Amino acid sequence: MAFHAAWVRLGSALALAVLAAILAACAIQGGGASLSPSGDGAVDPQGSSARPSVKVALLLPLTSTGHTEAVAKAMKQAAELAIFELDNPNVQLIAKDDKGTPEGAQAAAEEAIREGAGIILGPLFAGSVRAVAPVARQAGIPVLAFSNDSQVAGNGIYLLGFPPQQEVERVIGYALSRGHRRFAALLPEDAYGKITEAAFRKAVGSGGGAIAALETYPPASNAMVEPAERIVAALRQAEEAQQPITALFIPGGPEVLPRLGPLLSYANIDTAQVKLLGTGGWDFPNIGRERVFVGGWYASADPRGWRDFSERFANTYGSSPPRLASMAYDAVSIVVRLSSEPAGTRFSAASLTRPQGFTGIDGPVRLLPSGIAERGLAVLEVQDIGATVIDPPRGFSSAGSSSLSSGFN
Repeated sequence: MAFHAAWVRLGSALALAVLAAILAACAIQGGGASLSPSGDGAVDPQGSSARPSVKVALLLPLTSTGHTEAVAKAMKQAAELAIFELDNPNVQLIAKDDKGTPEGAQAAAEEAIREGAGIILGPLFAGSVRAVAPVARQAGIPVLAFSNDSQVAGNGIYLLGFPPQQEVERVIGYALSRGHRRFAALLPEDAYGKITEAAFRKAVGSGGGAIAALETYPPASNAMVEPAERIVAALRQAEEAQQPITALFIPGGPEVLPRLGPLLSYANIDTAQVKLLGTGGWDFPNIGRERVFVGGWYASADPRGWRDFSERFANTYGSSPPRLASMAYDAVSIVVRLSSEPAGTRFSAASLTRPQGFTGIDGPVRLLPSGIAERGLAVLEVQDIGATVIDPPRGFSSAGSSSLSSGFN
């Protein structure tokens, strides 16, 4: 048995090495690449040679600045990994550098359409999506963009980003189902804070709960102190009045929570009595370093699919992927899933918005006619290290199982 296991591990390692070599050879430098056997065409089952009939444009800021360029490169690699793993020689990926600007995105889209792209994946930024939209509409092709700005969605533009409103609705709904009725919130004074506040008020109200206290804070560290002190005072006053607040909503991510955590810890909030709630921004590895967040709940994609994808990506490319990489993989997976449909309907609105949706790395998702992605989200509980799923995502009405897989159903 040990001998057999060793051969299995060796075979897996060799397969990954071959995969990495193939993907490296097919690296796209602002142009297009086909991952078909001959490099420029596909071979059908009858043995006749033909060029890939489904061309897919991928628009990313490949020559942007700083961290953005690294993220874009990893998203391109994830898309290439999907092409290889899902193994459909009928699909050709055409990557284009949009340079991280609206002008660059528009030029990249026009070039991809001239080359025969039947669908556009990307861009990443809302301004770039806005610039691509009229070009794609004039050509009659849809766009699966990576933004989560709902203002650029609709009329053939579908967003694969995670809408923060859905994360708020999910975690507040779960808290309500566990008996929490009186809520407080500590929110940032920015666009994200406004979005989450509106969603928070709606979710609490529609679920029969009440908002007993709400404070906002400017992004500067020293400006967080007084709002945090006021929210702590409200928690204590409610307890003294025998109308306790049992849930405190604190949306945010790794740029904010490590600064807020010590303020809440210093105030000695009893998190056994006041459940801390968050959004997908809580999904970072060291959130549990601040003990006040341990035991808190937040809504995000089920991490099991991400862990499996991350391992495959790292084994192939030698580094861990950024969190956005899964969107590029899943976008290609949608295209591959629909590529077998007749040419006139494969990327139609009816096909893209099918009621059962799709299931991929980040769990169940379906594209709505509004252009927004409806996500099947899990609720997770923060641990000392990482987090654990306490309420898994659910699939959609006609999707069957909501279990995760490496490709789309």
